[in-house]
Amino acid sequence: MLDSGFTEFKLDLAATKNLAAGDALHLSDEFSAGGHIWRVRCYPHADGGLNLSFYLLLVGGGSRKVRVIFEAFLMDRDGAPSSSHVRRCLQMYPPPGGYGLWGLPNFLKRADLESGDYLKDGRVTIMFGVIVLRDDSPTAVASPIAVPPSDIGDHLGRLLDGADSSDVSFAVGGETFCAHRAVLAARSSVFKAQLLGAMADAMMPTITLHDIQPETFRNLLRFIYTDALPAEREVVAASSTTTAFFQDLLAVADMYALDRLKLACAQRLWEGVSGGHRGGGVRLR
Repeated sequence: MLDSGFTEFKLDLAATKNLAAGDALHLSDEFSAGGHIWRVRCYPHADGGLNLSFYLLLVGGGSRKVRVIFEAFLMDRDGAPSSSHVRRCLQMYPPPGGYGLWGLPNFLKRADLESGDYLKDGRVTIMFGVIVLRDDSPTAVASPIAVPPSDIGDHLGRLLDGADSSDVSFAVGGETFCAHRAVLAARSSVFKAQLLGAMADAMMPTITLHDIQPETFRNLLRFIYTDALPAEREVVAASSTTTAFFQDLLAVADMYALDRLKLACAQRLWEGVSGGHRGGGVRLR
C-alpha cells in the first residue's frame, strides 16, 4: 500500500525572531496520508538559533504501524524547488520510545533564508511531503514481488570452471589455473600491481608461483570470485587438519592483501582453538 499527502507553508521570518530556542511552530494544517492524520512542527531557532528544524507529528488515525518517508524542500522566489535544500528521512510511525514525531533536525541555516534568494514579501515557502509506504503490522499483506538473494558469487565462480574467457594463467605445483586479470585486480591491490602495472608479469600469459600449494591457490581464487570459504567437506579433503588448511590460506591471503579472507581464516582458526567450530560451510556476509 502506498499513499501520500503534501502541504505547503509560508514561514514569516520576522514573526519567528522573538521565539526562544525551544519554542515550536505548527507550520501546517492537519492533512491526511495513508489513513493517518499528520502535522508539521518547526523549531525556528534550533542548534543555538543557527538552523531551522522540521518534524512530522502523528496526530491520529489508524493504530497500525506504517513506514513513512517525510520530505521537505525549500521553494525559491520563482516558486521552483531548490535543488540544494531538499532532505528526506524514513521512519516507522509511531516512532520508538513513545515519541509522536520524527523529522529533519537542522534542515537549513537561517543565514541561507535571510540571504534573499528565497525570501518573498518577508516569507519563505517550504513544501512538505508524507509518503506512507506500507502497513507493517503482522496482518499486513506481503508484497507479491519476492527478490531472491544475490547469486553474483555463483555466477562469477563459474568463470573458474572453464578457460574460454580467461586472459591469464598460473602454474602452481604442476597444475594450471586460468583466471581473469580484471577480476583479480579488482579484488587485490597486489594482483593489480602484478597484472596491470609495470611489473614483468603484466606481459606474461602464464605466471609461475612458488611456495604455494595448488589446493591453497585454488581456494584463494574461489574466494576472490565468490567471496565464500569452502565447505567443511572440501576442507577435510584438502588437508590433514582444518588448522593446517586455514593457516596456509591465511598466509596466502596476507601475501595478496586480501583482508577479508585473512579475517575469515583467523576466525576459523580461533574457533578451532576455542572449540566453538561446529563444522559446515561458511559464507561471509
